[in-house]
Amino acid sequence: MSLRWRAIAVAVLVGLFAWLTAANFVDKEDRIASDVLPNDLLRMGLDLQGGMHWVVGVRIERAVEREIGVLAANLTEVFAEEEIATATAVADGTTLRVSVGNTLDRTKVDEVLVDYTALRELSSTDTSIELELVPGRVDEVRELTMSQVLEVLRRRIDDPQTGIPESVVTRQGDSRVLVQIPGGQVDRDIALNLLSSTAFLEFKIVEDRDQTDELLLARHPDLRIVAGQGRSDELQLERANGEPAPLVLVHEVDPETKVSIGSFLVAKEAPVTGQYLTNAQVGFDQRQRPEVEFTFSNEGGQLFGELSGNNIDRLLAIILDGRVYSAPVLQSRITTRGRITGRFTSTEAANLAVILRAGSLAVPVEIMEERTVGPALGQDSIDSGLMASTVGLGVIVLFVVLYYRLSGVYASIALATNLVLLIGLMSLFEATLTLPGIAGLVLTIGMAVDANVIIFERIREELRDGRTTRAAIATGFNKALWTVLDANITTLITGIILFQFGTGPIKGFAVTLCVGILTSVFSALVVTRLLMHLYPGERPVQMSI
Repeated sequence: MSLRWRAIAVAVLVGLFAWLTAANFVDKEDRIASDVLPNDLLRMGLDLQGGMHWVVGVRIERAVEREIGVLAANLTEVFAEEEIATATAVADGTTLRVSVGNTLDRTKVDEVLVDYTALRELSSTDTSIELELVPGRVDEVRELTMSQVLEVLRRRIDDPQTGIPESVVTRQGDSRVLVQIPGGQVDRDIALNLLSSTAFLEFKIVEDRDQTDELLLARHPDLRIVAGQGRSDELQLERANGEPAPLVLVHEVDPETKVSIGSFLVAKEAPVTGQYLTNAQVGFDQRQRPEVEFTFSNEGGQLFGELSGNNIDRLLAIILDGRVYSAPVLQSRITTRGRITGRFTSTEAANLAVILRAGSLAVPVEIMEERTVGPALGQDSIDSGLMASTVGLGVIVLFVVLYYRLSGVYASIALATNLVLLIGLMSLFEATLTLPGIAGLVLTIGMAVDANVIIFERIREELRDGRTTRAAIATGFNKALWTVLDANITTLITGIILFQFGTGPIKGFAVTLCVGILTSVFSALVVTRLLMHLYPGERPVQMSI
């Protein structure tokens, strides 16, 4: 490619990124109203524009308990199929207990357990075996659970209709999730509900109901409440003889007073759950009261059709996290479409739709840390970062111009081009700029001139050997090429490692550093060389002494 076309190509590229960079200084409302400016560009992180910061703890042990429960149920079925009459399998927290009535059945149980490689024996007697998950299986459960929690929280926070854009949801350690919501985009309580709601949706036929637990249980003297509670607001029940009952007590709660306004007796296990939902959105009934309309998958529609068709004129409790939202009478068979009515506002209905659409969390979560950053503190950080960048840039430009004269001017132009390319590239990919990212930006300014210094010193050596100006420039760039690449590639590798294994602020620093290295190399090897070829001057790297 000729020198002329190279100059045009570089000018167009730099002009494009300068346009993206300049657009960041225009208010977003004005950008949206404009037909020529992009809407979404560089985003400010929590530490720059303020916002809310949470560290969410994930109850991994509940996932292990659930896995143990699944294995216990599976073993019970296998024992029945193998006709091992005296053997039972019961989940007890994170352990599984197998009871055996005689020696013959014990031998059969041992043969069955050989195939269960996910379990290992903790203790054993002639009539019982205590088992737990092997460490490898525990790790698999942990990783799967964390992946599910991350995906669900991301879908809730980033929901395109009523979610919260420009947020950060990332894993922190083995069992925590970091959530950052910049700016005052949403009310704290709404965001907290999106994060902490398990959203375990169940559809159950109501066996009996009344205003209070006492009135309801008075009609069922063989049932009593077990000490403690089960999942969320459910109350576990047992028979008078101490055996677990296949029923639970759930309640409808007044949203304002938070007091129970109805007690319902329902099955412990739900025939249909929210895992079959494909969509949920806000709607309004004939009185313009908000409701949540939902859609099932084909499989869910078939199950829901059987449930509703077999229970015409009975109450169907719609239960979310152990709390009854509504209990309508089934008047006809329902398949793929339904609705949830309840005592909630339009905002609450919208938030419920977001949660249902995103799916339920695999395990409960809890808020471990909550912090709010004010916008004034973020503005102070921006002002300080701009001041540091401006001072650093000014000092470097002054030095290279005084020391290298015309070549120093070229280096300064390349440095300005580097900043334009860096900010423009981050804007193109809608990156989030954080306070550590500004530190990376300041570091990039200092490092960017390093490649030019190496090149200029190589050119100076060639000039001392008697080469012409253009020959010295060509040879100097060729000899400095691998030195420049080697120095920057090693730093780039470090930046990639920081991004891969770092969290939060470290990632922000690594992103700016890596992008800055790429733009610095381009500016030094392409822009500076192009300027020198366009006008090399007499002795371009002579010192002004």
